[in-house]
Amino acid sequence: MTRTGAIPESGVPSAEPYAVPQSADGEKPFATRAGVRRLVGAAVAAPSVHNSQPWRFRRVDDATMELYADLDRLLAVTDPLGRGLGISCGAALFNLRLAIRMTGYDSQVLPLPDPGERPDLLATVRAIAGGPPDQDERLLHDMIPHRRTNRFPFDGRPLPRKVFLDLVSAAHAEGATLVLVKGRTARRVLDMVAVAEGTLAAEDAYRAELARWTGSDARSDGVPEHAFGPRPRHGELPLRDFASGGAQVVRDRRPEQADFEPDPQLAALFTTGDGPRDWLRAGQALQRVLLTATAHGVAASMFSQPLDLRPPQHRGDHAGPLGHVQMLIRLGYGPPVPRVPRRPVFEALDLATREARRG
Repeated sequence: MTRTGAIPESGVPSAEPYAVPQSADGEKPFATRAGVRRLVGAAVAAPSVHNSQPWRFRRVDDATMELYADLDRLLAVTDPLGRGLGISCGAALFNLRLAIRMTGYDSQVLPLPDPGERPDLLATVRAIAGGPPDQDERLLHDMIPHRRTNRFPFDGRPLPRKVFLDLVSAAHAEGATLVLVKGRTARRVLDMVAVAEGTLAAEDAYRAELARWTGSDARSDGVPEHAFGPRPRHGELPLRDFASGGAQVVRDRRPEQADFEPDPQLAALFTTGDGPRDWLRAGQALQRVLLTATAHGVAASMFSQPLDLRPPQHRGDHAGPLGHVQMLIRLGYGPPVPRVPRRPVFEALDLATREARRG
């Protein structure tokens, strides 16, 4: 990845950087309400399954923040084990770490510190002494407000080898592996996604759950209609049909059919294990990959339907030489798309004491 901080011509819209000023006079990152709001504001800009934003944050002291799973936002049909929730929270955790770096501190992360008493506590993040952020860190941080999930057609241009190697390095930096899926293997993967999407769409419970998280652009969560994307004209790309869960009026307003790229560029993200710690790791790796892609002007969307359908009794039992697949990513060059809504920071921020939480 370039160290100049320059943004390639091909993709990122011009805007003010997502600025988190360095702490003044040694002030620790979470010392003030304004500082907490800025850092948590960066964290909650992360992607999440169905834009469910299933996270909560609790300030412990001037240097410590806790990340919790918001189990009220667990997608019980789509994500019964919480794998997608864990990946989503991992992406938010990476953004929080990156925002802490902008203050001149490093972050020390303790994952799942109290699984017996507080299984919803996913990580404790402590800011520790560090040097100023480097240019790559600043560039990734500046990409936070520009990252989008793009469900629209891409133009078919292949990613340059240098760009894909940067994405591979981004995953590796977070303890994950990213590999390109090509040729017949890519076609088989897309066929698996299509079968999984059809199976899910046939379930009443799935459609009802989807309806809860899709629809009006006025909501502060979920996937709004403007982000659905058009239907593939020939069914060549099995994108998740967010309109299938809504009322007929929502389905009728969906954009017209469109021609998608005939040979989508796919990548698979692997972790060595397949448990809650690995899902957090996968989320951090995914977000670093997505921010790196954004810096290169590369668009991305995700497939997880085959992973969602794996029966609980079979998750974690079969790993290939690279480990377990945690996400399938479609990469390419697409049109600019608007952001999806976010809940206000205060809704995801818990300032209560630990004793109050337990009582």
